[in-house]
Amino acid sequence: MKPARISAGGAPLTLDLNITTGMFDRLKGWMGRKSIAERDALLIQPCNSIHTWFMYAPIDVVFLDRHRRVVGVRNNVGPRRLCMHWRAAAALELQAGRSAALGLAPGVQLDIDDGGTR
Repeated sequence: MKPARISAGGAPLTLDLNITTGMFDRLKGWMGRKSIAERDALLIQPCNSIHTWFMYAPIDVVFLDRHRRVVGVRNNVGPRRLCMHWRAAAALELQAGRSAALGLAPGVQLDIDDGGTR
């Protein structure tokens, strides 16, 4: 996984973002973690569906299109669930409740400084 910075509308978001860098990272995600910290964020790309098998904590899932615009948000996705968005190119996973606290909603444009990884 690779660390990156994330902002919305030019304002930095208080998240410690990690981007998946390979198939194993995408597959594993946060499986097995007992909790997700408030600042934790995981960007899975390419991705239009996620599962929460083998997870213990609920998460928010923010689906992004290929331009990193929010196209859908699923709040408080519990363990043993599957969710998807047909227009998504990436999924941003956050602690449950964080997407609303950060103002992430459909139409919001995210900027991710990932050092060229896309």
